Amino acid sequence: MKIDRAGAPFIGAAFLVGLVFMFFGQAALAGVFAGLAGFFCFFFRDPKRNIPDAPNGVVSPADGRVVFLGVSESGTAPDGNWLQVSIFLSPLDVHVNRVPVSGVITRVDYQPGRFLPAYRKEAGIENERCETWIDHCGQIVVCRQIVGILARRVVCRVTPGMAVGLGQRLGIMKFGSRIDLFLPPDGLLQVSVGDIVRGGETIVAVLSEREVDKAKDQTFDA
Repeated sequence: MKIDRAGAPFIGAAFLVGLVFMFFGQAALAGVFAGLAGFFCFFFRDPKRNIPDAPNGVVSPADGRVVFLGVSESGTAPDGNWLQVSIFLSPLDVHVNRVPVSGVITRVDYQPGRFLPAYRKEAGIENERCETWIDHCGQIVVCRQIVGILARRVVCRVTPGMAVGLGQRLGIMKFGSRIDLFLPPDGLLQVSVGDIVRGGETIVAVLSEREVDKAKDQTFDA
């Protein structure tokens, strides 16, 4: 299985420390760090996904559990009217994030902040986060990566002006975290609170029918 490159420093450091302990005959400590290297390999895994053929579908940007669904609450969303889907990721979930809709990246806004538990409502506006704005055939979708107590860094690998495809890799969040997805208010939600979703595969909503801009369709490695 592919390992995201963000995991290389963690895996390499744990492996090297384990080798040092092994060299000095500390087998027990060497085993601890070998296990830690194994955990990092597990955490930074980047499995392939079966991207659905859904031109107006919105796929989950992350693996995890739906913790909020409905009209966004005042003060917790970008300006305007939005439907919100919030997904909580445990440390055992895949943390590679996926682009929820095809289109063109119009904004990528990083905001430093706190490291409150990701499940808390105020984490969406107080924690360190990165918002990616995507124009899908004139409809704007916002994907907000949010750090938590354990997740101390958000990695976003798209830039403004980039054309992206449905389910394409967006970035990664290191350790437990949350994603808030903001959709046009006329979208049709397809999941419920408590549902377990898979990044790049689970359709969480369907946007209203509009002419699909075929120029924005992209081919990429799933």
